[in-house]
Amino acid sequence: MSSRAPAAEQHFSPEFERRTYARVTRRIIPFLFLCYIFAFVDRVNVGFAKLQMQQDLGISDAVYGAGAGIFFIGYFFFEVPCNIALQRVGAKFWLGPIMIVWGLVSACTMLVKTAGEFYLVRFLLGVVESGFFPGVILYLTFWFPSKHRAKMVAAFMTAVPLSGVIGGPISGWILDKMSSTGGLRGWQWLYLIEALPSLLAGLAAVIFLHDGPHTAKWLDEQERTLLRVRLAEDKAAKALAAPGHSTLADAFRSSKTWLLCLVYFGFVMGNYGISFWLPQIVKDTLTKDPFHIGLLTAIPWACAAVAMVIAGHHSDVTGERRWHIALTGIAGAAAFAVSAIPGISGPLGFLALTVATAGLACAYSTFWALPTAFLSGTAASAGIAWINSVGNLAGYVSPSVVGKIRDNLHSMTPALLLLSACSLASALITIVFFHQRRPQT
Repeated sequence: MSSRAPAAEQHFSPEFERRTYARVTRRIIPFLFLCYIFAFVDRVNVGFAKLQMQQDLGISDAVYGAGAGIFFIGYFFFEVPCNIALQRVGAKFWLGPIMIVWGLVSACTMLVKTAGEFYLVRFLLGVVESGFFPGVILYLTFWFPSKHRAKMVAAFMTAVPLSGVIGGPISGWILDKMSSTGGLRGWQWLYLIEALPSLLAGLAAVIFLHDGPHTAKWLDEQERTLLRVRLAEDKAAKALAAPGHSTLADAFRSSKTWLLCLVYFGFVMGNYGISFWLPQIVKDTLTKDPFHIGLLTAIPWACAAVAMVIAGHHSDVTGERRWHIALTGIAGAAAFAVSAIPGISGPLGFLALTVATAGLACAYSTFWALPTAFLSGTAASAGIAWINSVGNLAGYVSPSVVGKIRDNLHSMTPALLLLSACSLASALITIVFFHQRRPQT
C-alpha cells in the first residue's frame, strides 16, 4: 500500500508527464543508442573482416564460425555477475569502463595470426562486453515503467540494425581502400578504426550518465517525484500480478525465465546467422566488390530499423506483447525458408533475407518487455542477464553450425532452413506459454 501512497498525494497532468518522459528519453536513449551501435559493430565486423582475413590467415569456414561465435561463451559466464555488479556500482562507473576495455580488445583483433589467437581475442571480447546490453536493459527499468518499456527498448535496439546500415558501408570502404596502407591489410585497419568510437564513448559515459532519477541534476524536483511515483506504482502492480518474483532465487525458480531463454535462443540463432554470414551470402550471390557488399548489406538492416520501431510503438500503444513477438517471428521464419529455396535468384533471395532480418528485429526487440514485466529487484537483474546469457549462446551455436554446414555440404540451404525452424519454434513457444496475462497489467 505504501508504494501507492505518493500517487494519492501528487497530481500530474498528462501533458506534464508526457514532457517529462520525453525529456528523459532525449537525455539517455540517443547516447545509449550510439554506444550500442559501437558495441555491435565491434561484435560483428568480423563478418566483413572474414572476406580478407580468412585467406590471409588460412582458416576454414568452420574455424571462422567457431571464432565468431566463441564471443558468446565469454558472454555467458560473466553476464549475470556483471548485471548484479551494475546495480551495486551504478551505470556511470560500470558501463563507461566496459566500453573502454572492449574497444581495446576489439582493436587487438588486428594482431591475430593463428586460429588460437583468433579464438582467444573473441572470447575476451565477449567477457568484457557481457555487462553492457543486459546492463542497459536493467538501467532502463530505473527510469521507465512497463508501459513505456517496449518502445524504449525498441528505440535502443534499433542500434542493432543501424549498426549494419552504418557499419556495412564503412567496413566495405575500409576493406576496399585501406588494404596495404601503412603495411596493414584492410581487415586490420577495420578492427583498429572501428574500435576508436567505443573508446571515446566509454569516456563520455563516465561524464554523461546518471545512475537514476535521484542523481539526475538535470531534472527538477517535480519531475523526479513523477518518475519515482510511476516506478513505485509499476513495482506494486508487478508484485500483485506476480508475487514473490523479486529475489535472486526467484529469477531461477520461475518457469517463465527458462521459457524466455528458449524463445530468445531461437531468435538469436536467426539474428546472428544473418549478422555473421550476410556479407558472405551477398558475395556469393550478388557481387564480389567489398564496397558494394557493404552498401547492399545496409538495406536489410535499414528495413529492420524502421520495422522494429513501428512494432515496439504499436506494442506499447495496444499493451499487447505475445502476438507482436510471435507474428513477426513467424514472418522471419517464413522468409528464411523462402531464401533457402534451391536455385532462387540472388535478388529474390536477398529480398527474403531482408524480410527475415526485419521480422526477427521486431520479435527480439519487443521480446524484452516480457521479462521485465514479471521480475523486479534483484530477480530482474539476474533474470534479464540469465535470459540474455542463455539466449546468446545461440550466438556461438549459429555461426559455428553454419560454418560446418558450408564446409561439409558447400551450401547455405540447410543452414537457412535451420534458422527458419529456430525462429518458428520461438514464435510457437511465445504463443503457447505467454497468453495468460499482459505484462504491463
